[in-house]
Amino acid sequence: MQVHSLDLEDFCEDNYTLIGIHTALEDFKLAYLLNNNLNTLFSIADFSLDFESNNTKASFSIYNYINEKYDFEWYLIANSFKEERTNELDTIVLSTETKTYLIPEKKNVDYFLKIVGEPNQELIYKTVDKINQLNQVVTSYVVETDTLKSKEFLIF
Repeated sequence: MQVHSLDLEDFCEDNYTLIGIHTALEDFKLAYLLNNNLNTLFSIADFSLDFESNNTKASFSIYNYINEKYDFEWYLIANSFKEERTNELDTIVLSTETKTYLIPEKKNVDYFLKIVGEPNQELIYKTVDKINQLNQVVTSYVVETDTLKSKEFLIF
């Protein structure tokens, strides 16, 4: 009799494509531009990615779009969270800003566009090309998920 064992990675298949976007835009402005140029309907998700470690709380914004015709789910995910803390010492107010990254090894990426499903390569390259045509976007490219150490944060 043959015995088959399952590994944890059998349940976490890489069934998505990840596009990195470099821009100084705020999340809602980027979602608006993507809607106009990609014919998508991104809207703010009813959930966010919340993490807590070492007394630091981080909440990464998410916008989603579901394409029922092609059975794709798209997510626009912020890669950074800024927290400003103020300390009052006598009459001087000091503030410090702490920046937390969802994917620390990709600190230069401002947003990730996660496309869940199995889109063809032509759709992916057309999407990257259309994003790169936006004046407010510095660059965008396909991120190789095999090289990411923190890719488990993208599973939701």
